[in-house]
Amino acid sequence: MTSGQPGTGNVRPTPIGAGAESRPASTAPAGTPAQPDRTADKPSAVTTPNQQSTGDGSTTRAAANGNPEADLATSGPGKDAPRRGDKQGTRATPTPTAEQAVGVAQKAATTQKATEGGTAAVDSTTKDGEATKNSDAAKDTDAAKESDAAKEGDAAKDSGPADSAAKESGPAKDGGTTKDAKAGDADGTDKVDGEAKPVGPERWEAFASAPEPRPSIVTRVGRVVGRFLIHQWTLAALCSLALAVLMTWPTLRYPRYTLPQDYWDPSLQAWQMAWSGHILLADPARLWQSNTFFPELWSFAFSDTLLGYAPAGMLGSGLEDAVLRYNIMFVLAHALATFGAYALARQLGAGRIGGAVAGVSYTYAPWLLAQAGHLHVLSNGGIPLALAMLARGHGWSLRHGYRPERRHDGWVYAGWLVAAWQLSLGFGIGLPFAYFLACAVLIAAVLFFARRLRTGQAVPFGRRLFAADVLGGLLFAGVGLLMAVPFFKVTELHPYAERTIGDISLFSPPATGFVTAPAESRIWGGLHEGARAALPWHPEMTLLPGFVLYALAAGGLFFSVWRLRHRLLLLAGVLVTMAFAMGTRFFDGTFTYVPLFEHLPGWSGLRTPGRLMLWTTLLLGLLAAGTVTALTDRVRELTAQRIPSWPGPWLRMATLLPLLLVAVEGLNTTPHPVVPTEPAAMRSVQGPLLVLPSNQSLDQHVMLWSTDGFPDVVNGGSGFTPRQLDDVRRVSQAFPDQTSVDYLRTLGVRTVVLLRGQVDGTPWEISIDAPVESLGISRQDVGDAVVYRL
Repeated sequence: MTSGQPGTGNVRPTPIGAGAESRPASTAPAGTPAQPDRTADKPSAVTTPNQQSTGDGSTTRAAANGNPEADLATSGPGKDAPRRGDKQGTRATPTPTAEQAVGVAQKAATTQKATEGGTAAVDSTTKDGEATKNSDAAKDTDAAKESDAAKEGDAAKDSGPADSAAKESGPAKDGGTTKDAKAGDADGTDKVDGEAKPVGPERWEAFASAPEPRPSIVTRVGRVVGRFLIHQWTLAALCSLALAVLMTWPTLRYPRYTLPQDYWDPSLQAWQMAWSGHILLADPARLWQSNTFFPELWSFAFSDTLLGYAPAGMLGSGLEDAVLRYNIMFVLAHALATFGAYALARQLGAGRIGGAVAGVSYTYAPWLLAQAGHLHVLSNGGIPLALAMLARGHGWSLRHGYRPERRHDGWVYAGWLVAAWQLSLGFGIGLPFAYFLACAVLIAAVLFFARRLRTGQAVPFGRRLFAADVLGGLLFAGVGLLMAVPFFKVTELHPYAERTIGDISLFSPPATGFVTAPAESRIWGGLHEGARAALPWHPEMTLLPGFVLYALAAGGLFFSVWRLRHRLLLLAGVLVTMAFAMGTRFFDGTFTYVPLFEHLPGWSGLRTPGRLMLWTTLLLGLLAAGTVTALTDRVRELTAQRIPSWPGPWLRMATLLPLLLVAVEGLNTTPHPVVPTEPAAMRSVQGPLLVLPSNQSLDQHVMLWSTDGFPDVVNGGSGFTPRQLDDVRRVSQAFPDQTSVDYLRTLGVRTVVLLRGQVDGTPWEISIDAPVESLGISRQDVGDAVVYRL
């Protein structure tokens, strides 16, 4: 290999390092094939004082101290590299033509193959004494790219993978021109004596922003909990619960000793929850054969059972726990009703405030204050909640119609489960709900196929959704049938327990009942005292849902987010349910209640038509929700247009006024009497036993007292009285005498407890201290009671 021509300024590559030895650049390594000569088409470029020419004719800038800034040989295994911190660069000379660049690229490829370990030869001999020519290649961008591509392809075959420094400096291009590279801190390694050594971090790294630390598991859990707590449905549940505590106060003031409204029906229902929880843990086969009404069969089915609250009945035991459990479920029933109606209104398309109006008006309607002693009537939150879940699962809303993309079979399963749970609480509220669901499914199927025929297109539904409806419907129907079997048994054993049209007429309210409030209403109770006096049975005939609710629903007929046809359908539902709630008072029920009574299975067991007002209230609440939502939307538009928006907060606060008025109208004066104390004799006696005096009201106390151990008792109170209990009460009027003792022994009664505090004005007032030795029984005073052991 020849050296550069005079005047070209070519210099030989100088090894760097303390122990480096200089090697002549004009000779090739042993065993290397001879390189072909290259001819220069143009004279060599003249270098400036600050430039040094490479072996191929390109120039490099010299450092200020006179040392070369770049190694002209390609870096690779066994080659010398620049010191750490040195800078390397080249300055291009005039650009050659494209043909010249192609020739240079071919020669560079040949030279690259001849090197070992990925190195390239630096110098090339010239042909016929002419200097090598390539000084102008760097300026022509296109030619340089072609040269790079040709060289890199061959270099990849011969040299294999390159380290990080080699990628920066690379093999020499265009027959020996080095590629610009950053050495030292820039490429992260220090090459000394041909060995790559790791170096420290980049010198400016300390000034970079520190990476964000990964949050701990406690932080991540806290964020998830925080997002959960501020979620719409979490806030809705918490607000519903807080409002229930306030609106039912002082229910939770003394929850172990008082009951809302009175201590008769609440005592019965507190016993029902306690019994179902106790017996399902002890002996589930005896569920329907309760410890009351001894020795009657299927006695647990003598009235609505509240069986869905059995899990709560499994917690605690005894009288105080039974009362505490009842009060807690009383408050939770109000909270669930508010939440369920809110969820339904939101799913149908109402806004947050509109949904809140629907929820509060549904739960705290004035007419429900008269039902405060009937937990099975107040436990109605599963109805709107199940409807909301089913609508959500089917992707349907009143405001937006059917949206197939929002279908979700999980919500359908959840909706049917909630519906089945609601049915398990009792048929008084659950039976109309079951028939409503059946009608809704039938109407939805008809409309679905009608739309398909009208449009000629397959409306999306899906097999999974169909399977969810089938399985969920079967579950709901199965629960209904299992619950109905004991009631059919009771009807078979006690045919006189079935209601008649005459019974229905006694509880059918007149039209004036829809504007009459019960005595428990704090706002209207005193003002409507005269109107209540005109009603035959005012606890079941005062059906005012609220004058504010009436006004909002009427406004919803003209100003609402619902479409006109939906408003008319809601209005029709309100009128129809009102007609059914009147029982036989609406044209003698010929076209409304009587056909249902005569033809629908189980409907004859519903003796109080006025409780259908529950559906009227729900529909009125949905109409009101449409009105309030339209109002809030309009206010939002007005505040967005105001500049400045100073009146905005006041206008938005004004949208809360309907909610406030509905809540105020639901304020109550419900009494909370103290539960009668359990007689000490009840804690020590063994059953079966009879407690005297016995009547419908006092026997409900005895049922509650029996939660302390659940002994078998003859006493009991329900929607009807078995004839055998009537016989016991009649025969026991003369107790203790031989006839009554023999009769009770025949029934299996072992103990009779006579309460001294209840005998005033009864036959026992005289006979309570009579001697009993001749009757073969024993007598003992225990506290305020006399215990007879038969």
